[in-house]
Amino acid sequence: MVTKKFQDIELSMLGMGAMRLPTVEGDYEKIDEAATAEMVDYAMKQGINYYDTAFGYHGGQSEIVMGKILNQYPRDSYYFATKFPGYDLSNMDKVEEIFEKQLEKTGMEYFDFYLFHCLSDQNIDAYLDPKYGIYDYLMKQKKNGRIKHLGVSVHADYDIFKRFLEAYGEDIEFCQLQINYVDWKFQEANKKVELLKEYGIPVWVMEPLRGGKLATVSDEYASRLQKLRPEEKVPAWAFRYLQSIPEITVILSGMSNFEQIKDNIETFETNEPLNETEMACISEIADEMIEMLLPCTSCRYCTEKCPKGLEIPRLLELHNEYVFSGNKESALEGVMALDEDKRPDACIGCRSCEGVCPQQLKISEAIKDFAEKLK
Repeated sequence: MVTKKFQDIELSMLGMGAMRLPTVEGDYEKIDEAATAEMVDYAMKQGINYYDTAFGYHGGQSEIVMGKILNQYPRDSYYFATKFPGYDLSNMDKVEEIFEKQLEKTGMEYFDFYLFHCLSDQNIDAYLDPKYGIYDYLMKQKKNGRIKHLGVSVHADYDIFKRFLEAYGEDIEFCQLQINYVDWKFQEANKKVELLKEYGIPVWVMEPLRGGKLATVSDEYASRLQKLRPEEKVPAWAFRYLQSIPEITVILSGMSNFEQIKDNIETFETNEPLNETEMACISEIADEMIEMLLPCTSCRYCTEKCPKGLEIPRLLELHNEYVFSGNKESALEGVMALDEDKRPDACIGCRSCEGVCPQQLKISEAIKDFAEKLK
């Protein structure tokens, strides 16, 4: 197992994410504990020593199950990470209550790594507001030894991220970013990594396979990659890309079955960064993929103007995933989960959304095209 140095400890470069654990009959809140335990046992034996969960994963069950499983191993044989659920603004005045609950749920006496979760434009003000005392409380727990290392996971744009670091950067020890060869440019991960370099903060990666979308690519893309590394599997290309970025310390993968964890561990038996030719090829493929996507940032200005009350960011997300994967069945499933009057064909094409879109997206055209493709 490839490892990376973080301060005075060695971390496995591949970490096990616990957001997409195996489930019982597809019920997200019912984790298959036996299958998960088998995966963790294999991971431990193969050298993975970093395990990442969060308060809300699997409807709150992930912390419980991961704590139950990991507590069967010596406490110094792994590093455990979880997060304060700031994605829900109703939690902001409950930091002490939630932190104590997390210790109880996991059966842990301390957390090796703890994060401000899901920094975004929606919660930045609350995170920075001293009246909630989130920063002060977490720093107190660090002083008390119940948090060993404090970090942040980021879904914010560059400017929001910079505000957070200007306030708390000197105490942030690591940062979790969504990085893969598509989002390196699409979500400006490249700029965020450069910002972290200024602060000397190492990078953790989430969504290395972009929710599984980079685990399989079109035959045309796969062929171009295979010509350069005939024996390398498609998912491994995404990991090799990340191994090529020196600022990255840990790469988290939300593995849902034993086959996935076995394949990923096999990849991380070696560190094989891409050479210039390979990097140019995969960057070119990423650029071609990005051209198909709409760069919606979910600012929600559009939803305020929509006379039909459509959840436009969600519709564009489904549109992008359909364009990206070509999976009509999955797209239909996402659309059918919406109320009937909130689906793509409810758009009246008034273009009110386009008048306030900072990205100047042709939203009505995209939604109309999406509706047509789903027929």
